[in-house]
Amino acid sequence: MERLGRGIGWRPEIAGAVERMPGIEWVEVVAENVCPGHLPESLLRLRARGVTVVPHGVSLGLGGADRPDEGRLAALAERAEALGSPLVTEHIAFVRAGGPLTASPLLEAGHLLPVPRTRDALDVLCENVRIAQDALPVPLAVENIAALISWPGEEMTEGQFLYDLVDRTGVRLLIDVANLHTNHVNRGEDPAEALAGLPLEAVAYVHVAGGFERDGVWHDSHAHPVPPAVLDILTDLASRVSLPGVLLERDENFPEPGVLEGELAAIGAAVEKGRAGSEPVWAGSEEVAVTSAGAGAVTAAITEEPMGGATSPEPPGPAPASAAHPDAARVRLGLAEAALLSALVAGTPVPEGFDRARLGVQARALAGKRADVVGKVAPRLPELLGATYRTAFLAYATGHPMTGGYRRDALDFAEHLLLSGRLPEGRVRRELRAWWLERSGPAPRSRPAERMARAARRVLLHR
Repeated sequence: MERLGRGIGWRPEIAGAVERMPGIEWVEVVAENVCPGHLPESLLRLRARGVTVVPHGVSLGLGGADRPDEGRLAALAERAEALGSPLVTEHIAFVRAGGPLTASPLLEAGHLLPVPRTRDALDVLCENVRIAQDALPVPLAVENIAALISWPGEEMTEGQFLYDLVDRTGVRLLIDVANLHTNHVNRGEDPAEALAGLPLEAVAYVHVAGGFERDGVWHDSHAHPVPPAVLDILTDLASRVSLPGVLLERDENFPEPGVLEGELAAIGAAVEKGRAGSEPVWAGSEEVAVTSAGAGAVTAAITEEPMGGATSPEPPGPAPASAAHPDAARVRLGLAEAALLSALVAGTPVPEGFDRARLGVQARALAGKRADVVGKVAPRLPELLGATYRTAFLAYATGHPMTGGYRRDALDFAEHLLLSGRLPEGRVRRELRAWWLERSGPAPRSRPAERMARAARRVLLHR
């Protein structure tokens, strides 16, 4: 497995600081935020210096019931080739649900949501991962995610779920130790037990990030300092296996460069502390660190077998129930995910078995993130609306689930404000109307939607 070393998440807001940071060997960029034909000059300069760039996707939804979208896969492959990347990464999550598979409205979460640890979900995820692997020019690694909520009726631990995934697909893992801490606080999952059950020989690299706790719930914000508890999990992981790369993630509230460099130093110290408590062992061409606690988790790495031939510590279970009908598992998973997402973003009843209070926390978090991201992709909206922007958007969001991404969401929100009559005549209304008309784009493809859009434009143009 290729060594990456010490890395940091590249973001436009800290591009200059990242270029000047000493000892940065690689960076990770959100795949959807770069255009292959117009790569940022900062990334080009980093690449020219020999810094590896890894695209990190957030929109495939490999844990969703539908097969991966060919266009999204092609875009991810194009970015990997443009950046000369040794691998690409995505998440074990679903980000949308509904649509033709379930004969229900297609809804988007705007966030990474956990998949149930069930045989159905595993069957679907394995097929989706194989489809993605076939479409990508470089190896794929998938990330464990943080979660505020737990699915009822789960059939496996996270370790068993991921071990089977790796065993069946040969996919690599991106282990986020901050997410393990999040799941410890929110779901009562012990990080040491989780690490002991993972196929650590499949680790491609590690994420480290900060968050905050509010009312007993940990929010994986990527906007706060890395807490000691997360560094402790990193130390534990480094004592079990030699880590090809470790990366600091920061997406918001960027501190001074010296503070980020201090966090990188603390991460390095945590890794060295873990290494000091382990005994390096050579496994073929790979160096793996083994302790008495972690020896069982890396047994497969000490053999000469390729990663895809790893043997699960659990005895094989019965054949998947969906074997005779390949899409049956997709339909069952799709119905379950659509019901959950609808409850979170459309106010429909909470599915049986879920914690209502925790779903309420997740629903508010999704709406808040949606308001924040719309404000970033369309900064003119909070500029025009001022202090009323967030209240107005949250009121809109309760009855208008996102169905077409954040940029479409911004346009729909502006159109809603203009048509609702809540904005009085004046400068704000005039400028918002001009902003909407300039960006509303071509007419929708469906005739009913086209008629409605034309009617709306006529109303707006003459107000």
